[in-house]
Amino acid sequence: MKVISPAILKFIFDLGLWTLAALLAYAFRKPSLLVSGIPLNVWGYVLLSMVVMGLLAWYYHLPRQTWHRAGMLDLTVLARAVAVSTLIIFASGFIFQSWLQLPRSVPLLAGVLGFLLMGGVRLITRLTSEQVRRQVAGPQQRVLIVGAGDAGSLIAREMQRHPESGLLPIGFLDDEPSKQRQRVVGLPVFGRVEDLLDVAQQEGAQEVLIAVPSATGDFVRRVVDLARGAQLRHRIIPGVFEILSGDVSINQIRDVNLEDLLRRPAVRLNTSEIAGYLRGRVILVTGAGGSIGSEIVRQIAAFNPSTILLFGRGENSIFGIQQELARTWPEIKQVGLIGDVRDESRLRTVFRDYRPEVVFHAAAHKHVPLMEQTPSEAILNNVMGTRNVVELCLEYGVVRLVNVSTDKAVNPTSVMGASKRVAEMVVSAGAARARETQAFVSVRFGNVLGSRGSVVPTFMAQIRAGGPITVTHPEMVRYFMTIPEAARLVLQAGGLAENGKVYVLNMGDPVKISDLAHDVIRLSGAQNVDVVYSGIRPGEKLYEELLTSGEGTDATTHSEIFSAKLGRVDPAIIQEQLRLLRAHAEQNDAEAIRNDLDRLIPENKFGRIR
Repeated sequence: MKVISPAILKFIFDLGLWTLAALLAYAFRKPSLLVSGIPLNVWGYVLLSMVVMGLLAWYYHLPRQTWHRAGMLDLTVLARAVAVSTLIIFASGFIFQSWLQLPRSVPLLAGVLGFLLMGGVRLITRLTSEQVRRQVAGPQQRVLIVGAGDAGSLIAREMQRHPESGLLPIGFLDDEPSKQRQRVVGLPVFGRVEDLLDVAQQEGAQEVLIAVPSATGDFVRRVVDLARGAQLRHRIIPGVFEILSGDVSINQIRDVNLEDLLRRPAVRLNTSEIAGYLRGRVILVTGAGGSIGSEIVRQIAAFNPSTILLFGRGENSIFGIQQELARTWPEIKQVGLIGDVRDESRLRTVFRDYRPEVVFHAAAHKHVPLMEQTPSEAILNNVMGTRNVVELCLEYGVVRLVNVSTDKAVNPTSVMGASKRVAEMVVSAGAARARETQAFVSVRFGNVLGSRGSVVPTFMAQIRAGGPITVTHPEMVRYFMTIPEAARLVLQAGGLAENGKVYVLNMGDPVKISDLAHDVIRLSGAQNVDVVYSGIRPGEKLYEELLTSGEGTDATTHSEIFSAKLGRVDPAIIQEQLRLLRAHAEQNDAEAIRNDLDRLIPENKFGRIR
């Protein structure tokens, strides 16, 4: 026996309700019909109404609506179908008035009744379904939501629709005065964030959810401290940049992490400016398997390049980002290329075979103490590798080169910082030789949370080992960014495209490393973990700068990016100095390398690279 499909059943049911609405409207207008019987002209009107609504129901895909999950969008589509149907029937009443003898109010009243009946069935089905699923799901965590804005209301509605998630929203806390004592998606706004402890106790809350995507780190830290004081689990929805689709769902709820505690106000990107130089082009990313390089690759993919070339030394990391791209952006062509920027012949093969149009140079050694021990490696990789990239970009007419630099390049006291400062000079010298259609720039930013070798993974490993956490100095401060934020601003700086510029990213306020250590302890929930101070390591500074003493900044078209005012670099002079530096690096002559760096870097005349 052939089973009737659910869509056909819903179509028949909708048509039956619409027919009932038409008869009820006629009966309301002429109650005598209930006594004397229904005349032929009324049946004609009912038949016309059924045909019109039947056609519009299929046109607006009403039978395909899922009634047990019906929402505002479904009711909006239903309202549109009912409105169009009512207008057509109302107009037909005038055309066939001599036969139908249709009172003008009947189609309008039928439309209202029809919408109420059809919409009501959908809502009743949904409410019944949710009630059944809630009973099947069993006990649920009572969730107090911080933030009664769009994100908070969306996540509360998601919890209500999905009782199987085991989360039951009980209400909101919000500091906005206009939201006090209001109801959002049927739930009360209990008070302000500072009332968390009292409200949690009164309402029996078991979990706190931070649903403010634009929240700053100070706000998140404040809520976390209050939740911990109330001995409640605390979780968070992603920040604005993580919610790329503009939607919020239950599966995006996660534990609070250190990046949340260091959040700053969201940076607005000029996406049209970025898309203008990435869309449809062949993009080469050096160091594509690294933490910064791989995030640059992820950000690039969103702008529909024709090909992404993934260049790096580590085959496992290149394979990993390849697999990720294949899953998330299968339509974008990507090529994994194993190689070293120090190998000019290998790099030339890549440029010759694939003809990249935009290059992001993120391959570099970055660990200060390690480069102090092996300065030759810092020079060969960070300086000579950059020189190879610049020369091939000039030779093959690359439209845009973006070199990833660091705040350690400013007034450097370490070999690593000095090597990155010289790399900036190499890019600037290349820019002086570039064609009018080319733009070579560097982007300077500070420490990146979560990058390989950063302090946070080190702190976490020390906590897992039982402590203590080691900090070099109680007054040591650093600028911090998250990996996605850094990558986005690198792409934005590339869009500014002022040839020869060194762009400085707005890093916000510096953070004490000791404060960071205590934040990590707070989030980990560890008990009795001490912070001890081990002393400054060779090449380290108490604080990092984003500009040298002789540099100022110019504003750019983006509020979060500034342009450093640099002295001009003579390409001929720097080429000769690079020749000597390379020779000393190949001879592994550490003392000569430091002397060369002292001469190369103008702002270093008052100090010496140790």
